Amino acid sequence: MSETIFSKIIAREIPADIIFEDDQCLAFRDINPQAPTHFLVIPKKPIPKLSDATAEDQGLLGHLLLVASQIAAEQGLTDFRLNVNNGAGASQTVFHLHVHVLGGRAFSWPPG
Repeated sequence: MSETIFSKIIAREIPADIIFEDDQCLAFRDINPQAPTHFLVIPKKPIPKLSDATAEDQGLLGHLLLVASQIAAEQGLTDFRLNVNNGAGASQTVFHLHVHVLGGRAFSWPPG
């Protein structure tokens, strides 16, 4: 996988407002928030997009969701939206798997 802005954040080569880190993942505030609370949860393992994950990544994928929920609760969110874009046609712009967590306002359906 080629180097991305997220791999540079993991390596601390560029700054980010990091709100969580463990041995498997990192979470930080989105630089272009689409809701009052908007942060990303990314694996430290470089996986370009969700469809590139394998059965070996099952535990990591579950961990990302549990961390997202834990941080949302810590941020005072009881209602929130998770979003994972998979590929350019789905508006993925950084090809390092990431979970958007958005909250603090009402959302409509269907999204965009």
